[in-house]
Amino acid sequence: MITFYLLHEQKKYLEEFMNKVSRSFALVTPCFEEPLDAFMATAYLIFRVADNIEDCQHSFSWQQARFDEFQQLLKEPAFASNILSSWSSENWPGLDADQKQLMNLENGLMLWQIYALIPNDAKAIIHCWASAMVEGMKQVLDCQQAPVMVTRNGISLPAQENDYNRYCYFVAGIVGHMGTELAINHYQFNLDVAACLLAGCETCGEALQKTNIIKDFPEDLANGICYLPDVWIQEVDDSPLLLKGAPKNWTQKVLTNVMVELNKSVGYIMKIPYEAVGYRLASLMCLLPAYQTLLFAAQQHDKLFTADHSVKISRSCFSQCIEDAKSMVRDNDALLKYSQELQKSVKYAFK
Repeated sequence: MITFYLLHEQKKYLEEFMNKVSRSFALVTPCFEEPLDAFMATAYLIFRVADNIEDCQHSFSWQQARFDEFQQLLKEPAFASNILSSWSSENWPGLDADQKQLMNLENGLMLWQIYALIPNDAKAIIHCWASAMVEGMKQVLDCQQAPVMVTRNGISLPAQENDYNRYCYFVAGIVGHMGTELAINHYQFNLDVAACLLAGCETCGEALQKTNIIKDFPEDLANGICYLPDVWIQEVDDSPLLLKGAPKNWTQKVLTNVMVELNKSVGYIMKIPYEAVGYRLASLMCLLPAYQTLLFAAQQHDKLFTADHSVKISRSCFSQCIEDAKSMVRDNDALLKYSQELQKSVKYAFK
């Protein structure tokens, strides 16, 4: 059996950069048992490197070249020094200071050094799904491929609902698949459990992505993009793109689409064996804040898609989500009841 061990400075590196790129998920990763916690954190940061390439405001050909180098890093992390040296000379427009740090030699090298240490079975899982994400991102950026992106009022957005769903799969469903395979490998789930989890593994990531699309709508719009499909936007004469709001029934439709994904995630979590405590707790700590975010959005539906659009739960609400997650980590009945009550509350908010 191969022993995986990280030095103190390597553990601190993962902790530091997880907090820089995602404070919420930085609270989740310590829930995993060792060494799954390090595998998940490393994979998450590697996926963020791919996100940074997609988000960088350069030409498609420039992004393709960087994606090719990223693929090379996945295959041969020993090349990290050379590739990151080249990346350090780029200005990475569109990225903030923390995002840029992952892309340079001084701050990014340790990530790939840690990745190189991961045992081959877990590393192969990360490699497989990070590569799949990159191929999906290339399709998103290439106007000749699906998902089809169109431009309306100077804003880029997916054309049809299936394009919206396809985008969410590429950037988040794939992450759910990767996390599930890492968990199956770590806990050595039997074939039946593994098959059940794999059947629904993409929905958790897609549910969180769709929740974030609602939460971050004005910020995305300011960056020239809307992730809700054009076919929906046309139903309300483009008013959300102008932050002029939307009719209640349209807003309810958008939130219901997210609720469907969140409810599927409940079914997925209920299939995780109780003995996989860390993985169940981490999954719940992702799901419950998403549920509460959707409820908060429903309760102020009249402000959504306007200049007053603000969908962020309070710290006290987030803290309560953590406590609730701990209380139902071995209680599927409590989880199901929580889900049902949330659904009722969201429906009531639109009365």
